[in-house]
Amino acid sequence: MSMEDSREKHRQKMAIYEAMGPRRRKFIDRIGFEKWDPFQEPNNPSEIRRDGTQRTSKELMRQFFYERPPRDYSNAYGRGVLEMCMGIINCEDRYRAMYEFSLWSRELLQRENKEFKEQR
Repeated sequence: MSMEDSREKHRQKMAIYEAMGPRRRKFIDRIGFEKWDPFQEPNNPSEIRRDGTQRTSKELMRQFFYERPPRDYSNAYGRGVLEMCMGIINCEDRYRAMYEFSLWSRELLQRENKEFKEQR
């Protein structure tokens, strides 16, 4: 950034600051005028909400339901998939624990040559 660009940006920053109300100025003063960046780009939520495979929750759920054998899924089943998907994408301990327990339980059933009994 050239010296002229830097001066222009400072002038714009000062104009924004001066146009603010007193309450907002107080906030800027508390964090420091030099640290404050009114030109900062906002975070893009679609970039944040991706899992380890770089898929969004919508992509993951669509693929999950596509690859599952067709069943009569209930609304509760669909909500469970959504909740688990969002919990894993957001790295929440509760969902990580459920995931790890599910893997362990499946492994245990395989070791003992048993099958998961679906009760309805």
